[in-house]
Amino acid sequence: MSLLKIVVLAIIQGLAELLPVSSSAHVIVAEKLMGLDVTSPQMTLLLVMLHTGTMFAVIVYFWRSWKESYFSSMAAFRQIAVRIIYATILTAIVYEVLKKILEKTVLHNVAHAHIEDMFGRLNWIAPALFAAGVLILIAGLLRRKEDERNSSTERPRELTMGQAAWIGLVQGICVPFRGFSRSGATISTGMLAGVTKQQSEVFSFALVVVLTPAAIAKEVLRAVHAQHAQALATGTSAGLHVSGLFLPSLLGMIFSFLAGLVALKWLSGWLENGRWYLFGIYCLLASVAVYGFYLHGF
Repeated sequence: MSLLKIVVLAIIQGLAELLPVSSSAHVIVAEKLMGLDVTSPQMTLLLVMLHTGTMFAVIVYFWRSWKESYFSSMAAFRQIAVRIIYATILTAIVYEVLKKILEKTVLHNVAHAHIEDMFGRLNWIAPALFAAGVLILIAGLLRRKEDERNSSTERPRELTMGQAAWIGLVQGICVPFRGFSRSGATISTGMLAGVTKQQSEVFSFALVVVLTPAAIAKEVLRAVHAQHAQALATGTSAGLHVSGLFLPSLLGMIFSFLAGLVALKWLSGWLENGRWYLFGIYCLLASVAVYGFYLHGF
């Protein structure tokens, strides 16, 4: 894989993962257009490094906000930790329930790996993007109207367990459905549940720091199992031969980190200035484009 492709993929990942436009949709389309083998262990290493870069971008960007709110005292930390754990548990439950339902009804109990492949298809991604666009558009327009009626600055309110639950439940739907933007859906859900824009944003990305290591571990395990199965079939070594891609992947991680910082600045600006709904319009247009790619055989 050329350095140019790695840099392009890193920038797409860094921007799309943190903007409410679905990184999965954009990265999968980019991989198809560039002719990359998404199942290769080399690609798995690259994606792991790109995810790591964006996670560091989240930590750097939100550290001051977290320090002033979540880490201001032990009581504040315990309070938000309970809500993050609660939301994450609900996310896991919803994901597992959806997975079981889909295994039995859509895929008739085939292996979980096939479910991952199914959600990577453009004909599944397009409607997920559309659904995310509708949710973001509704939340953005409703909050914009509310802001116009109440010109005063939003007063910070304590994030309730009920609001955290709604965010966690919706996040659980985002996990399997690639194209259903996690940040877009969770921030929009928070706003619809009465959470302030800033609190919705800060809490949504706090959840990312919990989820990303688990997602990285899952990708690595999936690559190891795939390599092992291939080794059994061909009689070759089962090791992951990725040493030659480590430095290029490290470069990709740096670019995804920088792109992630740009994306977060962009997201925060549009969210605070009442332009959140524009991300919804983009997702709706992107869903049409993705379905067009599908119809043309990508």
